[in-house]
Amino acid sequence: MKAEMVTTALELPGYRVTANIGIVRGIVVRSRSIFGNIGGALQTLFGGNISVYTNLCERTRTDAYEMMCAHAAANGADAILAMRYDANEIMSGVTEVICYGSAVVVEKASP
Repeated sequence: MKAEMVTTALELPGYRVTANIGIVRGIVVRSRSIFGNIGGALQTLFGGNISVYTNLCERTRTDAYEMMCAHAAANGADAILAMRYDANEIMSGVTEVICYGSAVVVEKASP
């Protein structure tokens, strides 16, 4: 699915929704490794961006996003509206990240 066909908005400018496929999602559950925890702890001593955790979060969100897009495409959608992320701590050091939205079929709007 093309990135421009996924939006946090409730509509896709220039397109008309012709079918609602339903809610689609991608869920990833990750934990920090012992090496990541050590690296993160060392980085906190110096302050600023904790790149070990930033990279883990970015990778996790990207994986959840790609899973959501694959779920939508497998169900015949060509766009996703109202896309959102959510995260929950399942237990200490284990986090669930979900990316979800409304899968739809669209066509170019008439001028």
